[in-house]
Amino acid sequence: MSPELDYTESSGNVFADLELEDADELLAKAEIVRQIASIIEHRHLTQSAAAEILGVRQPHVSRLLNGHIEDFSMDRLFSFLRALGRDVEIRVKKKPKGRARARLAVATTG
Repeated sequence: MSPELDYTESSGNVFADLELEDADELLAKAEIVRQIASIIEHRHLTQSAAAEILGVRQPHVSRLLNGHIEDFSMDRLFSFLRALGRDVEIRVKKKPKGRARARLAVATTG
């Protein structure tokens, strides 16, 4: 018989689970970076080629792709998406009454 595993179910936001400040913003940044990385991979771009498109040096692309999201503002990440040919839309809406706090989320489409 195998021993019982002790675990805690995720809230859906690993940053909140780790009790980090600005967990919603960190999760949104992570999703934006995931999108940027996906575009770079889909286009088979080297980090140097991506850096040229994004208007940064290659080490910045390396840090971005290695998850150093704290180095980049949301505005900077939005500019990277636009440089990669993506529209960025920001939508503000009223939170549902049943939810205690308003949240920040990133929704992606094709």
